[in-house]
Amino acid sequence: MTTADYKAMMDTIPKQPGVYHFIDAQDTILYVGKAKVLKNRLSNYFGSKKGLAYRTRVMVKNAARIEFTIVETEADALLLENTLIKRFQPRYNVMLKDGKSYTYIVVKKERFPRVFLTRKVFKDGSTYFGPYTSKARIKIILDLIKKLFPLRSCTLNLSEKNIMAGKFKVCLEYHIKNCLGPCVNLEDEKSYNAKITQIKNILRGNFGEVKNHFKALMKQHAEDLDFEKAQNIKDKLEAFVEYQGKSTVVSSSIRDLDVFTIAKGEKAAFVNYLKVINGALINTFTLELEINLDDDDKKLLAYAIPYLREKFNSIAPEIAVPMKVPFEDSEVAITVPQRGDKKKLLDLSSKNVIYFQLQKKKEAMNRVNKQTPAERILRTLQSDLNMDQLPLHLECFDNSNIQGTNPTASCVVFKNAKPSKKDYRHFNIKTVVGPDDFASMTEVVYRRYKRLLDENIELPQLIIIDGGKGQLSAAMVSINKLGIQDKVTVIGIAKRLEEIFFANDPIPIYINKKSESLKLIQQARNEAHRFALTFHRLKRSQFFTSTELTNIPGIGKKTSELLLKEFKSVKKIKALDEEALANVAGKANAKKIFTYFNQAGEEEE
Repeated sequence: MTTADYKAMMDTIPKQPGVYHFIDAQDTILYVGKAKVLKNRLSNYFGSKKGLAYRTRVMVKNAARIEFTIVETEADALLLENTLIKRFQPRYNVMLKDGKSYTYIVVKKERFPRVFLTRKVFKDGSTYFGPYTSKARIKIILDLIKKLFPLRSCTLNLSEKNIMAGKFKVCLEYHIKNCLGPCVNLEDEKSYNAKITQIKNILRGNFGEVKNHFKALMKQHAEDLDFEKAQNIKDKLEAFVEYQGKSTVVSSSIRDLDVFTIAKGEKAAFVNYLKVINGALINTFTLELEINLDDDDKKLLAYAIPYLREKFNSIAPEIAVPMKVPFEDSEVAITVPQRGDKKKLLDLSSKNVIYFQLQKKKEAMNRVNKQTPAERILRTLQSDLNMDQLPLHLECFDNSNIQGTNPTASCVVFKNAKPSKKDYRHFNIKTVVGPDDFASMTEVVYRRYKRLLDENIELPQLIIIDGGKGQLSAAMVSINKLGIQDKVTVIGIAKRLEEIFFANDPIPIYINKKSESLKLIQQARNEAHRFALTFHRLKRSQFFTSTELTNIPGIGKKTSELLLKEFKSVKKIKALDEEALANVAGKANAKKIFTYFNQAGEEEE
């Protein structure tokens, strides 16, 4: 992928967190990366190459395109990147070790819940927050929570029955004020759960009253002139706010869920799919659909949902969509979320499908604007000749005869504005007697296109005849006889003023002398002339060689070719003396040739 390719799509890349894929021409994912700001991160690959490792430069060069998925937070990007690397194992990624995963904070589902670190997520009703890449940062967060909301860390079964039976005693954590002693009923369940609610608000980013509590606490420490404590709480809170996102990417309230949204244009619709497993976003895909006039969003979603579920082997019991859609499987719940985590996922899917649609529009515009030189020339030629079709395949004819001998013709073929020499053809004139260029043109044009029709080979879009109105009219006799006059455009080009003639139009057109389209016509005309002349000279040499020199007893083909190459014609050879002939053919051969031609001359007299 080149810098120019990136600049063409740059406007469609958002300044949001996300995951990006470099993909090659065979649709293989080469690399998966995450970004806090997608646009800034991707631009690094296409700026100065000095800072890029050789491996990275090779990866970018081998990529055919970039795809990206936007997410709510950098934490979401971390999780999705981790999942995709493990699933696709891209060639240019550092492989993650089996079992390696990011760290989460779990609020355990139990009486007097514990809050601790974990690398595994279980379907046990607990609430998980994360992922976090830095264990040190998580410890800062947990330390903040521990100081503000003292909680138990033991694994005791604090059932009401066990507490009332007095089975437990306070431990060191109680004495150092890290726990308020719920195990011996020194803290009731209601006040403990109130703290858990505030902790969840912190981890979700819903600061509200918690934030006010922090500010009040810092203010109190400042009034007490305990500035060190106030600054300590402020530093830890800022570290937490900086690192922790506002979304919960793993939630016990969401299990397995498929999310679908749609964006429709004039000719195509795009359906985005988010696959959520155990509350975690693990895959995303956008499907492009061609639409008919009567296709609405519900019909398109109803078609796309079962197709995408089958493609990605989804057995999720719930589907989230922006509107009610019919679905055959009655065991699958169709949900149109209005709030909460499912609504956040629906909004995220909607953002992705809109960006995908914008990117496709941009690509289509670039394809129109980014023409190759051949496309540009052919479109100019199409416009200059007012053709219905782009002349991707054109053919040009020319006749060649000198002093009425050995008449031949040639047909040269151009494809995509370039000579296709393997398709060039020579013609020996068979039905015409004497030097008749018009009749010769009629013959070769008929033979050429009769054969193409018989062999069911595609006709050219443009036929060029080297010559003015006369040659063009001769060619049109065959074109009309074959009935292909409406399938091809036929023009004649007159050499003197480079006039372009059309059949049935006595007035020629003049293309700008600097036009690329006229240069292409001239190139085809010159190539046809060169090819015809080369063939004619070959035939003429063969004629003279076979009918004159090779008739001389003792003179073979090689000697004849040496003489013709040196003296150009048999007429000049006849006028030479024996000494001049001997310099090329040797004394013995010279004597034979001189004797033969002089005897022939005496007999004629």
